[in-house]
Amino acid sequence: MIGVILMYVVIFGAFFYFVMYRPQKKEQKKMNAMLSSLEIGDSILTSSGFYGIVIDITDDTVIVEFGNNKNCRIPMQKSAIAQVEKANADE
Repeated sequence: MIGVILMYVVIFGAFFYFVMYRPQKKEQKKMNAMLSSLEIGDSILTSSGFYGIVIDITDDTVIVEFGNNKNCRIPMQKSAIAQVEKANADE
């Protein structure tokens, strides 16, 4: 009886690992790779839906320029970046 219960615990543990934990880890690795390849001049999409151009990069923050007027520069955390489009992607 205890063997059957232990078998169910192992099966459910493996199920939760492959369905929940592993895909989340893969997504986090992909996000870290994207943020580590971030360069000045890249076009980004923030998690709040704003498009901008990276002007400066520090350890955990970036300064992003939004819109056509060059006066709208806002510092934000790197974790707020949802997508990156490289500046030289069309070459």
